[in-house]
Amino acid sequence: MFEVLKKLFRKSDSKAPQAVHKAHAPKAKPKVAPTRIGELGEHKINIQLNQLPKECKFLSDLLLPNSKSRTGYAQIDHIVISPYCIFVIETKNYNGEIKGRRTDQQWSVSNRYKMYNPLKQNYGHIKAIESLLKDVAIVKYISMISFTMRCRFSIDPELRKIHSDELVVYDVELSELISRKLISLKTVNPDPPISAALAQTIYDQLVQANITDADIRKLHIDKIKKRS
Repeated sequence: MFEVLKKLFRKSDSKAPQAVHKAHAPKAKPKVAPTRIGELGEHKINIQLNQLPKECKFLSDLLLPNSKSRTGYAQIDHIVISPYCIFVIETKNYNGEIKGRRTDQQWSVSNRYKMYNPLKQNYGHIKAIESLLKDVAIVKYISMISFTMRCRFSIDPELRKIHSDELVVYDVELSELISRKLISLKTVNPDPPISAALAQTIYDQLVQANITDADIRKLHIDKIKKRS
């Protein structure tokens, strides 16, 4: 098992070649090295996102200005720009039973730990993106919260149904559910509202807004830790 994990970590250190339809925002190199669990989790998500239809672009690990946040920023794990909507993905690395309703302020992990409702957290991320893109486009947003398979869900059943615009998923099913959601949206509106040119404009705008300065990123994380 140890040898398998080492191979995975080695793969996560290598960067995939750039493609026109999929690209990643340049990442800041944090002064504190990420944990191996974090590296493995990010690697698994990127594998999922690389399986998306070629019309999709994605960005990972964005730090965007957010005047509504106490830190002044919104840190967003992944954004997928598709012809029909923008998916905003928050990833969680917990182990145990995830319990909570859409409207709850707090969710619990195995009835032992509390966490801020990730849907509310991701709503703040979406509003930050909307603010940045207000002069570019008005588009549909889908909120997705991704957990590892080490979790089991005790949540609103609607959050697992494809018609919902707020979805709670396992990381291994991320690309499948995004693809299914796109098929569902295409059925309702066959003409994609986000053209290839507009998708590129949105992508460029987000890359430009992304803060890569390592000191600012560290300060943002420190403020979050102090608050919690």
